[in-house]
Amino acid sequence: MTIKTTMRTLLAAGVLLAGAAVQAQDKGPIKMVVPFGAGTTTDTVGRVVGEALGKALQQTVIVDNRAGAGGSTGSDMVAKSAPDGRTLVMGTVGTHAINAALFSKLPYDPLRDFAPVAFIGYTPTLLVVAADSPIKSLKDLAQAAARPNGVTFASAGNGTSGHLAGELLAQRLGGKMLHVPYKEGAAALTSVIGSQVDFMFYHPAAVMPQVKAGKLRALGSSGAQRSAAASDVPTLMEQGIADFDLVAWFMLYAPAATPAATLAQLRTASAAALAQPDVMARLRDQGIESRVLRVEEMQPFNKTELGKWAGLVKRSGAQVD
Repeated sequence: MTIKTTMRTLLAAGVLLAGAAVQAQDKGPIKMVVPFGAGTTTDTVGRVVGEALGKALQQTVIVDNRAGAGGSTGSDMVAKSAPDGRTLVMGTVGTHAINAALFSKLPYDPLRDFAPVAFIGYTPTLLVVAADSPIKSLKDLAQAAARPNGVTFASAGNGTSGHLAGELLAQRLGGKMLHVPYKEGAAALTSVIGSQVDFMFYHPAAVMPQVKAGKLRALGSSGAQRSAAASDVPTLMEQGIADFDLVAWFMLYAPAATPAATLAQLRTASAAALAQPDVMARLRDQGIESRVLRVEEMQPFNKTELGKWAGLVKRSGAQVD
């Protein structure tokens, strides 16, 4: 074997080894950051999607909970991660729409710093009161709000979708509605059940078991259509409140500079994962309703949501920093 032949053989072997290393790297684990704590709706959704995505890609997807600052801590970490398709974030209406207006110095740009991978789904919230509350309808609620002391409503914190839904309802019905923020939704819901607070807007997956147990009464749904998880609960718009369409939503994102080929692979795998009947059923159990958004529709959708929630935040006066 000549020196030239030997060099060619070594170079070819090097190319093959490099290719094998890249292939091995491509099959390495993917980290899906959930920017909220374990046990939250976002965490549950992230774990369902992560498991299904891992099967579609034949890779391990590890859920990494990075809670803090209304989801901004984990989202910012992903925005600044290497754009190699290995780090994703389960974004929400909070992290990628509400927070832009809520925080005066958000460390990331929801549009510029992320590439949408897949729209997971959405969920309206339900307006609920204690089962023994004298408020049995929106008319009763409006009358109670018109009294000198008005009414109170709870939420999982300032600037959350439940807070802003309550502020919009106050604008639509008039009267006095005092916001009572809690550190998390479960505590707020407990206070409503105990009649310490008059009402709140919260996810169907959390409130419907309490409705069925006779501890809560659902008066309306915040979306344009009824919730599949509570089909007997009419929307607020059905009950005469104009232009009331507020839903929480979930979207999977990668860092903005992720290569097009990598994004295409992630998007194809995500679509396949979300189309699985068992995945759809598990998401429905959480009150998440599917909606197909094409790749070219995701950023415009995000932009529209930014504008809609910014107006609500401004009118509510909510500010975190």
